[in-house]
Amino acid sequence: MARTKSAGPAYLEEPPFARWLFASSGAAWIWLIARLWLGWEWLRAGWSKVFGGEITLRFWDWGDPQYSFTGDGNIGWVRAEGEVGVGDAVAGFADRAIQSAEGPHPDVAYGWYVTFLEWIRDTAHPVFGPVVAIGEVVLGVLLILGLFTGLAAFLGAVLNFSFVFAGTAGVNPAMIIVSVLLILAWRNAGWYGLDRWMLPRLGTPWQRGTLFRRRGRDDEPRGQEPAPEGEA
Repeated sequence: MARTKSAGPAYLEEPPFARWLFASSGAAWIWLIARLWLGWEWLRAGWSKVFGGEITLRFWDWGDPQYSFTGDGNIGWVRAEGEVGVGDAVAGFADRAIQSAEGPHPDVAYGWYVTFLEWIRDTAHPVFGPVVAIGEVVLGVLLILGLFTGLAAFLGAVLNFSFVFAGTAGVNPAMIIVSVLLILAWRNAGWYGLDRWMLPRLGTPWQRGTLFRRRGRDDEPRGQEPAPEGEA
């Protein structure tokens, strides 16, 4: 049913199931599972780009050289070696995407994005390499901890879309779907995480949190009533 104000817009009531799914702590366990999966995907994607080695849930294998911090997976991302410079991995990715933009059925369908990829390949790759690598790790950590979940999911979706626009599918479509759902569930997606305590304190752009509210006379703790004048 629509609720209206005089000469104002109509507000449509959301279905009870949608309210439960996207705003109730009772549904938070669903988003916990989705959040951990998405966070792990981002953490695993960025780990080798930053630290060089791979990461695995099999903690008993962490001592193997493959899962150490001394691998070469970060060469071309945050580290240079030999003829490979910082960000050259991003430049190579952009170059391959540009080459696939030719022909009657190009993988990169937008001319403006080809121009963007050319700029990355020729100029901005030393900056984008570390930004992408470190950003993937940060996104994974934030999602796993449930901190700024909606914002992290949004930034992750933007990064996923950038890969899709460049003609790369892989797991990106699935990650985009989960990210969009987490964005919609930003209020309760981090309930089993740090957002449960951080969001009420920090607030939102349209409502200040408790850390930024000024205490007034009405906010003072109410204990004993003030004594009348002349009485101790």
